[in-house]
Parts: sequence; structure tokens; C-alpha cells
Amino acid sequence: MSQLLAVVHLPLCGHMEIDSFFCDIPLIIKLSCTDYHDLDIYMNANCGVVVVSCFILLLISYTYILITVPQSSKAGASKALSTCSAHITVVMIFFVPCIFIYVWPLNIIWLDKFLAVFYTLIAPLLNPAIYTLRNKEMKNAIKKLKSYFRKHKENT
Repeated sequence: MSQLLAVVHLPLCGHMEIDSFFCDIPLIIKLSCTDYHDLDIYMNANCGVVVVSCFILLLISYTYILITVPQSSKAGASKALSTCSAHITVVMIFFVPCIFIYVWPLNIIWLDKFLAVFYTLIAPLLNPAIYTLRNKEMKNAIKKLKSYFRKHKENT
């Protein structure tokens, strides 16, 4: 909210065009008529602190789960490892591009665009795919499909 309030009051001028796929606060700051260097640093620091702290807290919680569960039961440890590994994969797919977008000090336009597409399109599409592949019915269907293609290949 603090970032939005800071951007709403900026005087904008010039060619109101952003060279990106979506409108993001750091890109709006660059359209400002004033010196935006300090505000840009504030925005990146603010985003960086939020993203990195959330990422670290998630990793700490998963580590705690993976350490605690095996002490109670072996079956629970296997299930916890399976669940946490899928969650950690999704967290990495979501947070790593976000960290690069907001914390990375270099301004490489093509890399920013690639990470923006990855962050907004590919990460959300991979999330259901990861959880679908963990589903027991999907695993069985994939096994049947593999055996079908093996039999079909042997017959030809």
C-alpha cells in the first residue's frame, strides 16, 4: 500500500508508454517527471525485503516440517517429504523470478520481459501440473500410457 500511495502522487510526463508486458510500479516510476532514483531504490528495497523474507520464512517452515515429522513416524516422513518437495518446487517457481525482478540491480530489458512472462504465465500454469503429477490416479494413467506405447512400439 505504501508503494501505491507513493506512485499515485507522482507527476507523470512524456510518452506514457511502458516497454513491458504488464504495468508494474517500478515501471510507472520511470515515467515520472521528477528524479525517481531514491523512490526506485525504496521500491526495490521494499519489494526485496518482503519477497526475500517470505521466501526465507517458507524455507524455514519446510525445514522444520522435514525435521519434525520423521521423528514421529516413518510413513509420515515419506508423505511429508513428497508434499514438501512439491510445495518447495512451486515456491521456487514463484519466488525466484520475483526475486530477480525486484532485487536484481541490473536493468536488462529482455531478461525483465522473460521473467515477467515466466512469473505471470508459466509459474501459475506449472503449479497445477506439478500437483496433477502427484495425484495417484494421474500416476496410474501415465503408467498405463507408457505401457501402451511400449506394446505398440514392440508390435511395429
